[in-house]
Amino acid sequence: MKCATYYSFPDLPYGYSDLEPYMSKEQLEIHYLKHHRSYVTGSNSIIDTICNARTNNSEIDQRSTLKNLSFNVGGHILHSLFWNNLAPKGKGGNIEGSILEKRIKDDFGTVERFKKEFSAAAANVEGSGWAALVLCPETNRLMIMQIEKHNTNIYPGCKIILVLDVFEHAYYLDYKNDRAKYIESFWNIVNWDEVDRRLGDSILS
Repeated sequence: MKCATYYSFPDLPYGYSDLEPYMSKEQLEIHYLKHHRSYVTGSNSIIDTICNARTNNSEIDQRSTLKNLSFNVGGHILHSLFWNNLAPKGKGGNIEGSILEKRIKDDFGTVERFKKEFSAAAANVEGSGWAALVLCPETNRLMIMQIEKHNTNIYPGCKIILVLDVFEHAYYLDYKNDRAKYIESFWNIVNWDEVDRRLGDSILS
């Protein structure tokens, strides 16, 4: 029985102060080191609980255990995507002339319209959660979706292209309760090269 395979806490692709002034060093450190790390630790702890129960032929509370596992694994995966779709201003490439720009214009009309819809989705997530841009493999369309907490109610089979964390822990130190200002700042540090790469990989997969 395979019990020794665990999730790993990833490295950041930039320094803690590299996203300033849009995300402060203190905000990034707390978000990454405290919150993201806790999802990795939580996931691995739950895996241990499940493996120990199977080894000892004992029972676990399936409902609460699997819900907690989904929350923690979802948090780890989404944060890993989030860090990599950010870059210091001027270091994330440019959307102009990319496959991503063409596909956004095909499905949203303009890049400005896409940003407006994505920002609105992020602003209106109920409670804690995420906004995401995904590619639907069945319709071959880009779509915007909301994710409640980390339990990723993703349209089945859709590939995540871009995510924005709108849990309060993602922005409260820098923006207090002004989620709209945080969302506006986000567009200054999007790593368009990475988002374009994800789109290309999703099209080919």
